[in-house]
Amino acid sequence: MASRANSPEFRDVAVHLHPYTNARKHEEKGAMVIERGEGIYVYDTAGKQYIEGLAGLWSVAVGFGQDRLVKAAADQLAKLPYYHSFAHKSHEPSIALSEKLLAMAPGEMSKVFYTSSGSEANDTAVKLVWYYNNAIGRPEKKKIIGRIKGYHGITIASGSLTGLPANHRDFDLPIANILHTACPHHYRFAWEGESEEEFASRLAGQLDELIQREGPDTVAAFIGEPVMGAGGVIVPPATYWDKIQKVCRKHDVLIIADEVINGFGRTGRMFGSDLYGIEPDMVVMSKALTSSYLPLSALLMNDKIYQGVADNTAKIGTFGHGFTASGHPAATAVALENIKLIEELDLVANAAKQGEILQGRLRKLLDHPLVGEVRGVGMIAAVELVSDKKTKAGFDPVGSVGQYCFDRCQEHGLILRNLGDALAFCPPLIIDEAQMNELLDRFEKALAETLDWANSKGMAAE
Repeated sequence: MASRANSPEFRDVAVHLHPYTNARKHEEKGAMVIERGEGIYVYDTAGKQYIEGLAGLWSVAVGFGQDRLVKAAADQLAKLPYYHSFAHKSHEPSIALSEKLLAMAPGEMSKVFYTSSGSEANDTAVKLVWYYNNAIGRPEKKKIIGRIKGYHGITIASGSLTGLPANHRDFDLPIANILHTACPHHYRFAWEGESEEEFASRLAGQLDELIQREGPDTVAAFIGEPVMGAGGVIVPPATYWDKIQKVCRKHDVLIIADEVINGFGRTGRMFGSDLYGIEPDMVVMSKALTSSYLPLSALLMNDKIYQGVADNTAKIGTFGHGFTASGHPAATAVALENIKLIEELDLVANAAKQGEILQGRLRKLLDHPLVGEVRGVGMIAAVELVSDKKTKAGFDPVGSVGQYCFDRCQEHGLILRNLGDALAFCPPLIIDEAQMNELLDRFEKALAETLDWANSKGMAAE
């Protein structure tokens, strides 16, 4: 960390509490201060270039420095910098974006509700599920089922839906009426000799048993990411979503598709739901919706839910929910231009094309002494490092080798994300073949150095 009292690094430590950061370690280590971005690259205050291999936080689909998004924001700020959507008010960008999202969304969606983050959108989904069931005379049908290792945000409600211990510990989460079922990670949780289809059947059976044990008249919804993101980039086993949906429909349980990471091309399809045949009752979008140039999220609902909600607003006299920035005009204008770019540049097809290189080269690393599993689809992937490939044993302490590899990646100008001892990849969708290969070259250098270090510490199996 720079020692100069006026340096950005020093000032940051003095004033800034960081999310997903060990605050005491941050006091010692300080911040990497990013100064600018261009395309797939970002640059720190020393001018060092990094490939942004996680697209910021799974989100900068069109890359950094896209002039058209900057212009869309500036033009809208000059024309109408802000207006709300309370009490029958609206504006053109939010109307046009709603029309666009309903036309392209998976399933048969009817209405769009805007918030500023995926967490807020999933929080709203919880409230709407409760509100809807009260409205149609089912006050006991309130429980919502997430999954172990699922990630849905960090508000009180969405943080409860999340199935990661660090998001619950000492926050007094999860709240009542939130349940969790098994994680669909075949590598970690399948029985010996159990095929993907058999594993999927077992998980669907466990969900069915959970619903029946709780009482189908008390279970309202199931929420899931088509491909799980922050929980480790976990790709569902074959037939999983088909079987899970059948259980939900059997018990009249709503399906909420969390497309916050998957949406807008990440999997090689416009939405993860398209890839896996999910027919949701609600869809949550954020991140690549604006490529994170401005904060925005959207919750889409089908007509069945909308009609129940609308009837209840007439009964009560209002819909008592909303945010100051719901459908912010600058954010929705940027989202419209961002989607135009995704379509014009055919970035969904590019994600599929470059994803073949990403998945192919990473899978060639399966013979590496530290690599236990490579998983992913399209342009999202993870490499899980293990101490023993035969037993799949991890490291002690958990995350130590993943952190070292992450640090070596940064030294070589590559920013990834270490999820325990798994390294996650999610580059901007604009990446080309040469850039993808350069990203992977940098990772392979870091991985080789990680093996040397792990061997020197006696952490890897012979």
